[in-house]
Formats: sequence, structure tokens, C-alpha cells
Amino acid sequence: MRLNQEIIGECRKKLLLVKQELLTRMRISATRFKENNKNIGDEIDQSVAQLEEYNILINQERIRTQLLEVEFALSRIEKGEFGICEETQEPIEVQRLLTIPWTRLSIEGAELRERYKKHYAQL
Repeated sequence: MRLNQEIIGECRKKLLLVKQELLTRMRISATRFKENNKNIGDEIDQSVAQLEEYNILINQERIRTQLLEVEFALSRIEKGEFGICEETQEPIEVQRLLTIPWTRLSIEGAELRERYKKHYAQL
């Protein structure tokens, strides 16, 4: 099935919803980070607070990375490049785009990239 404007519109809508959700999660996480006081309590309390701070920062980085992927996908829609696999330059499967609208790779492209990673990891 070929990408048409309806499918692209559906993917764009999903991307905008995911973007909004990610921004909300980022704000909540930032608030938790500000509220985290690692300078009170005994050493165990401070260690727990530092561990929580570390987890918040890791979570923030994951959210930021996913947000970038969503922004890149929205940009590809605007440029008319949406739905083309970066690895094979072939169209990405419609169902894959509807499920993961920020994907850059078709199933075949993802498999190729995974094989390259495994091959070069062994060298």
C-alpha cells in the first residue's frame, strides 16, 4: 500500500500527540528534579536522593532522544521525505509507519542495519 495524504495526516496527528505527551513527561520530570533535595537526611537518604536524581536524568535523556526522533519525522513530512527508509531508500511499510510514525527504517532496512552492527561489532 502506497502512502497517501490520509496516511501521512494520520501519522502527523500521532506524532503531534506523542510530542505533546513527551513534553508533558519532560516538564513533570524537570519538576521532580527541582524538588529532589539530596542535601537533607542522613547518608542513606542522601544516597537514595542521588540515585533518584540519576534516574531522573537518564529518563530526561530518553525523552529528549525520542522527542528528537518525533521532530525529525515531522520535518520529513514537511519536506515530503516521510516514509522512505534511510537504509534501502525504499518505502517504509504503511503498518509500520502507523505503529511507529517516527521510524526511519523499513523492516528490511532495520534488519540490514542490525546485521551491519553485528558484523562490525565482531571485528
